[in-house]
Amino acid sequence: MNYILFDGTVREALLPFTYTRPVADIRIGILTIREKWEKYLGNTTTTVTEDYLSEKFPMVEMPENVMINGSFLPNRELVALVINLKENEAIFRSGEVIAFYTTETQEEVDFETYLHIEFDADVLQVCNTWDIFSKNAAALQADFDFITEGRKSAPISGTNRLIAQENIFLEEGATVEHSILNATNGPIYIGKNAQIWEGSLVRGALALCENAVIKMGGKIYGATTIGPYGKVCGEINNSVIFGYSSKGHEGYLGNAVLGEWCNIGAGSNNSNLKNNYAKVRLWNYATESFDQTGLQFCGLMMGDHSKTAINTMFNTGTVIGVNCNIYVPGFPRNFVPSFSWGGASGFSSYQPKRAFEVAKVMMARKGVEFDEVEANILEHVFELTKKWRKY
Repeated sequence: MNYILFDGTVREALLPFTYTRPVADIRIGILTIREKWEKYLGNTTTTVTEDYLSEKFPMVEMPENVMINGSFLPNRELVALVINLKENEAIFRSGEVIAFYTTETQEEVDFETYLHIEFDADVLQVCNTWDIFSKNAAALQADFDFITEGRKSAPISGTNRLIAQENIFLEEGATVEHSILNATNGPIYIGKNAQIWEGSLVRGALALCENAVIKMGGKIYGATTIGPYGKVCGEINNSVIFGYSSKGHEGYLGNAVLGEWCNIGAGSNNSNLKNNYAKVRLWNYATESFDQTGLQFCGLMMGDHSKTAINTMFNTGTVIGVNCNIYVPGFPRNFVPSFSWGGASGFSSYQPKRAFEVAKVMMARKGVEFDEVEANILEHVFELTKKWRKY
């Protein structure tokens, strides 16, 4: 069977992260949503997404296909239904389609003619940006159980202090020395060739993905994910950092999500709790207003390729777009449009040519080429977000 992931109805609610990727390529837990589906299905997937993303994330259609809503995270019960879908069958949950069968010759899909299969068991769905960190504990535990089932951890050095060692798993090539790892409240997963340097304090749940690094003295807790090739230090609480991003120095990051290729300058901090303890409002691209999250703790949302200078400060519930460069003293406003350059004293437009020069250098340091496909995506984002830049 051919499986195709589609964005569903939540794409706009997941901006700025979905400016540069399909919904299915959001990382939550240990794996991206796509990686979860592919592991459960034992099959590769392709994508239906925005036209400007389709060269990087193409769709392959075959005579028989199952379309899967990329905002839903798989579990065994759901996957069993998906792989057994037949023609004119669809799986729904509370009126929203999770998956449906289609053929290459089918001109349109009319769910009125489909057999509706209601899925009423527990399932995780990413509907809003803050779900990425607020549901990370559940997603991380599910990934840990699935990935490590029937497997044995690589040896853990005797220089460490381990608590609840049965919930700690190291992949091949992972190294941890002279650190304290407490997996009582959640698992600790250390990916292939990942490193935890001396003097670090880790309280699970934690996913340290392939080739990621926690530098000396890192303090990590609260269901946190560090994506592949990420590098972190300082204090991090209940945050998800996508691949290739860096928060390599002291400073606090809490209840936050960082996209790929971000860099947080030394001594930078975000607030995740308002002084009056009120529920946090967050910028919503769809409504173009600050909408209620229902959360008391909500920190920073930062799109791909954005960066901060040293000692940058962010207020509770700040949304930073794609390819922003934040600097100068004081708190920038709570919504910074993509391709902005500046800070509390004002912003100017960060022109793509200048931004791309930085991206080329940063990506080359990790052995990744900044190619024409990536440039075209970011050029499109620049045009899409013009209306919010008043400079």
